[in-house]
Amino acid sequence: MSATRLSKGGRIDRSRPLRFTWDGRSYQGFAGDTLASALMANGETVLGRSFKYHRPRGIMSAGVEESGAIVTLGTGDRAEPNSKATMVELFDGLLASGQNAWPNVRNDVGAGLGLFGRFFSAGFYYKTFMGLPPFEWGRGTSIWMQYEKLIRKAAGMGEASRQADPDCYDHVHAFCDVLVVGSGPAGMSAALHAAQQGKDVILVEQDFDLGGDLLNHSDPRSDAIRAELMAALTAADVRIMTRTTAFGLYDYGTAGLLQRVTDHLTGKPDHAPRQRFWTVRAAATILAAGALERTVAFENNDRPGVMTANAARSYLNRFGVLPGQNIVLSTNNDSAYDTAGELVRAGAKVTLVDLRQAIDADLSEQMKAAGVTVKTGLAPLKALGGKAVTGVQLASPQGDTWGAVETLPCDLLLVSAGWSPVVNLLSHRGAKPIWDQDLACFLPAPCAENVTMAGAAAGHWSTEHCTASGIAAANLAMGQEVDAITPAGWNTPIKPLYEVRLPGKKTKSFVDPQHDVTASDIRLAHQEGFVSVEHLKRYTTLGMATDQGKMGNIIGLALMAEALGKDIPAVGTTRFRPPYTPVAIGALAGRNTGSHFKTLRRTPLHDWNLRQGATMTDAGLWHRPWYFARKGESITEAYIREATTVRDTLGICDVSSLGKIAVQGPDASEFLNRIYSNAFAKLAVGKARYGIMLRDDGMVMDDGTTWRLSENDFLLTTTTTGAGKVMVWLEELLQLRWPELRVHVSSVSDQWAGVSVAGPETRKAIAACLEDPEAISAENLPFMGVMESCLKGGIRCLIARISFSGELAYEIYVPADLGEAMMDQLWAASEPLGGCLYGLEALGTLRIEKGHVTGAELDGRVTIDDAGLGKMASTKKPFIGSALRQRPELEREDRPQLVGIFPKDRSDSFNGGALLCKPDEISGFGEGWITAVTHSPALGHWIGLGYISGGHDAWQGKSVAATDPVRKGDVMVEIVSPHMFDPKGERMHG
Repeated sequence: MSATRLSKGGRIDRSRPLRFTWDGRSYQGFAGDTLASALMANGETVLGRSFKYHRPRGIMSAGVEESGAIVTLGTGDRAEPNSKATMVELFDGLLASGQNAWPNVRNDVGAGLGLFGRFFSAGFYYKTFMGLPPFEWGRGTSIWMQYEKLIRKAAGMGEASRQADPDCYDHVHAFCDVLVVGSGPAGMSAALHAAQQGKDVILVEQDFDLGGDLLNHSDPRSDAIRAELMAALTAADVRIMTRTTAFGLYDYGTAGLLQRVTDHLTGKPDHAPRQRFWTVRAAATILAAGALERTVAFENNDRPGVMTANAARSYLNRFGVLPGQNIVLSTNNDSAYDTAGELVRAGAKVTLVDLRQAIDADLSEQMKAAGVTVKTGLAPLKALGGKAVTGVQLASPQGDTWGAVETLPCDLLLVSAGWSPVVNLLSHRGAKPIWDQDLACFLPAPCAENVTMAGAAAGHWSTEHCTASGIAAANLAMGQEVDAITPAGWNTPIKPLYEVRLPGKKTKSFVDPQHDVTASDIRLAHQEGFVSVEHLKRYTTLGMATDQGKMGNIIGLALMAEALGKDIPAVGTTRFRPPYTPVAIGALAGRNTGSHFKTLRRTPLHDWNLRQGATMTDAGLWHRPWYFARKGESITEAYIREATTVRDTLGICDVSSLGKIAVQGPDASEFLNRIYSNAFAKLAVGKARYGIMLRDDGMVMDDGTTWRLSENDFLLTTTTTGAGKVMVWLEELLQLRWPELRVHVSSVSDQWAGVSVAGPETRKAIAACLEDPEAISAENLPFMGVMESCLKGGIRCLIARISFSGELAYEIYVPADLGEAMMDQLWAASEPLGGCLYGLEALGTLRIEKGHVTGAELDGRVTIDDAGLGKMASTKKPFIGSALRQRPELEREDRPQLVGIFPKDRSDSFNGGALLCKPDEISGFGEGWITAVTHSPALGHWIGLGYISGGHDAWQGKSVAATDPVRKGDVMVEIVSPHMFDPKGERMHG
């Protein structure tokens, strides 16, 4: 290529020069350039190396279909491989480099692989390595794993950074009446027409400027149309989103958009996202994404200097770069003729080679007047040259074959073999494209959803037809009836052209340049039985990765159809999948990284706990105190001290994270009676009851206590991790199953700060904080009693006498903003009594000693009987899960049941997750499993909870092994009652 920057013309801003670096060399471009246009203007021709053969590759297009100029942007932690130079907006200080080459793309040692190209056909890796001798020795899998390491080192293209991404990304949700994708004349017309009808419209464009193909035109009329539409869109208050790619369409009008927010900026603002991931829900979607110009499979069609015709027009008219001096333009349709004339007017010598024998008389006259030499009945057979095109060998059709005719010198070979409407996004909705024989392309099929195609994406090639189709699409989107606009062909009908080769000659003609898929690979796939287009794709890698069939899909289907002796429609097409273009993993993750990987919730006592020296841990989505270590204490020493203190005196634990749901209404008691396995209809006001909630299938969903505050007012508590699912479950029941119940449910988890105060000295400590110390006497507040009271200072509170630790215990709730004031009082009263603060580790110890279950035991696969709580299942009323819990499979006597576990050797320990097996049958899934373990200060040794077939009674006096081969090995244990401490509950009733 002999590309030169023109002194005038184009849409670049020559008053704003930009410096950038390519492969360590400094160059200059202008605002409005892409990296590709700037490199072309600076005389760079080899911008990449091919995937398998390391062949030199240059610029092949001007858009997302680019398969040659695939580069790496940035360095270090900001290195971004596999970027298409044609889509990279130039900015001052941009760093870019070639990839898949050493030492650089201009002189690549790997190019020697091209000498062995005949051996690297489709399926090469499998057929070669699986055929080596070791496979014959019965070592197929193991030896393949060794070969695979070598293959993976050779595979791939760019190299991703191993460093953490320093940039941030954002997620946004939006809604609109009409979403329009593409800002060509069809897209802008559709958006404007819908907005003028009062619709809320979002117009998205992946380019950094509006106009679509109008940006590639040089005539004043196109500029006027573009300027008029842009001004009208602004006046109509259309939300315009440039640098935004619609990468996928999903259910119910949902679209995924990727907006490049600061990728094009030199000095990126602090904390501004690099990219923004949009989820847009639209009542109607109009796809005006245009069409992609196709190339032809011929020998060396991947050489630098082989480019699509419309790309040359773009570089000339938009970027002010004449891409060559002596140009051969090969076509089979009318669209390339304007390009030929414009190139001549810019100073190039152009020979237009048309496959068709006769062309429209007006076109012929235009070319003659423009000084374009026209040759008919010819097509490119072979591109000549090495790292740049020096000429082209032409061929003419001779029946069903080709014959060489002549050779023309050139420094740029342009190809236009027809256009492929961008039907990818519509394909995401399951609409299978329809082959149009006259236009030689796939056109969009009708879609059952409110998704409409317009412009070139629907097969309209002229500006007038595109504008009319955009308006018609807007009317359709708004539910109006319109007359169908039939896609119009060229003045001279297109003559399909997919491959040019001489009979019997083996050539390197590329169908998918990005993956080095050749025409011979397609024929080999057919020869080896891969006749399905989906199998063809996977065997050859045609249209995979960032390409998704944009460049070579049609050619591949045509060659397969030829091999099968069928038409293209009979072969079919692959379904295009999202994303349309690559989406960075960082954009998918958004803010959900590091400590924000998942939502983090803090209790109202979070800061207070930290001031007391708490070490925090995650519990579901909550941050809760894990333990309160004193100076020099380990976690083990801390939790054992805390658990011991609770048993001896008292301890205070933050339980604010428990789920709390207000259940109110005249039918609230009936509602609770239906969802809980035990009776709630007659629960007295001022009392609490422990309840088990089952799923429809009879398995335990969640447990907790429910407090009756008044006749029609209940406070339902759930486990910390179960709050969300229980809330959703209750709402579903009321909305779908029992809408007649007069009940309202509301999550109030964040409304209350709560603590559990447990231990023998608990009543004394709490009484010291109450305005009425006698309020919590045994007579006034018996076990499972609930009352409203008042802490000193007028702090209203709810107090329930319930225990999870097995000790005398109370739960106290106050409004969230008064949580710290409550804790200050309780801690001041508890500390002189020898009390302590305790966290989840000590809480776990206390509950394991008592045999109380949590989510570790209620893991979704156990019944209420398995958990030893079968007596809580009422026999006098139906409840959710009551029927299916009685299935014979769930009533087997040998089902795993909850048990306690001691080590035979009391000085030994074991691990949670270990399997419980018979000592002489340590295999498979064993007889049960261990759910939780702890060192029990009350019992003086390690204990655990778990499930074992048949339960405690079936294993009394029998030996059991806790097998844990990865961590601990086998430990002999004995099965005991799960209620290992104070089994009669005398302490909590004290």
